[in-house]
Amino acid sequence: MAATLFTNARLIDPVAGTDTRGELRIENGRIAAAGPAAEVIDCRGRCLAPGLVDVGVKVGEPGERHKESFRTAGAAAAAGGVTTIVCRPDTQPPIDSPEMLDQARARAADAPVRVRHMAALTRGRAGREMVEIGFLMDAGAVAFTDGTHVTADTKVLTRCLTYARSMGALVIGHPQDPGLSAGAAMTSGKFASLRGLPGVSPLAERLGLERDLALVEATGARWHADQITSATALPALRRARDAGLDTTFGTSIHHLTLNLMDVADYRTFFKLVPPLREETDRIAIAEALAAGEIDIVSSMHTPQDEESKRRPFEEAAPGAVGLETLLPAALRLVHADMIDLPTLWRAMSTAPARRLGLEGGTLAPGAPADLVLFDPDAPFVLDRWTMASKSKNTPFDGARMQGRVHGTWVGGTRVHGEATAHA
Repeated sequence: MAATLFTNARLIDPVAGTDTRGELRIENGRIAAAGPAAEVIDCRGRCLAPGLVDVGVKVGEPGERHKESFRTAGAAAAAGGVTTIVCRPDTQPPIDSPEMLDQARARAADAPVRVRHMAALTRGRAGREMVEIGFLMDAGAVAFTDGTHVTADTKVLTRCLTYARSMGALVIGHPQDPGLSAGAAMTSGKFASLRGLPGVSPLAERLGLERDLALVEATGARWHADQITSATALPALRRARDAGLDTTFGTSIHHLTLNLMDVADYRTFFKLVPPLREETDRIAIAEALAAGEIDIVSSMHTPQDEESKRRPFEEAAPGAVGLETLLPAALRLVHADMIDLPTLWRAMSTAPARRLGLEGGTLAPGAPADLVLFDPDAPFVLDRWTMASKSKNTPFDGARMQGRVHGTWVGGTRVHGEATAHA
């Protein structure tokens, strides 16, 4: 593959923690040292950074291809500067066997970006019987999770964590007390009461997190929390750090940039799991991200068709698409002076890559040439009907946003954008 030189770039290096002007050369699908290049791309002062690594992406294959396919999810990822998507196993049926994983991996060849897969932690995500962790790791699973189906049986979860520890497998948990959160549509409080909607206290997140961390401490397992969304959970997170547990913590871009007041008049595109929180919680989580206490930011991309969303709020399916809006939504935190670009990119690229044992997330020579070129200040109004995702359930429809992706490269091959940066 001929060498390409990016000149006049604003290089965002999350590993070095720098934001500097310079140039970057790629060759044979990798970032390379200085040298000659067959192609020169003038970045015109735009930001050039490692491609995003998005953990927790829902793709509807198998079972719900009408909501999202690997082809459309891959196109959406490329348009959003996401070069690696890590898919959840909550398909129909779930990815809980090597055969199911092999099928998903074969279908993922349709995507123009890198695709990795998580597998279920228990058979059928039912919380009763552990999957064949070793065989699934051999088949390519990078982590194990039942997603929002919390394993209520503590004995079963302990066995899963113990076995995962012996195999060196990463377990991803959903911190939530299933009893308290059952049937909830939004965070409890005055707003939920005024809307007449069943609510769940943020205490459910804290209790779920406390239980899971106690089991992680007892078993020594590698563990990651998919979404920390409330201030009440942060003390437990800090205690886990102080105890030296092998833990990392994530949050979703929607909980970093939206709050429960956005639900307004029962707008179902804002119905999420966990539900949106108070503004004080949003700020606390954003501050924890800037301080390095929250490790990973993801889109939690969850496509739902129109029929699933055009229902009364309590009955509507939860979730929102986020692959294309992850980058511009995250830049809201930068424009609000809550975080700088290298720190933000560490959470959206470097940290998820490292936690899952993937290449990427760095501009160092020898790293894969997975890159995103973007203008952090370019304004636009989001129109959901122009999005590449099959499903259009974005809470940012009609929102004024800043941050346009001008190019995405995977292994040195351009998968989004015009032939040159001048377009």
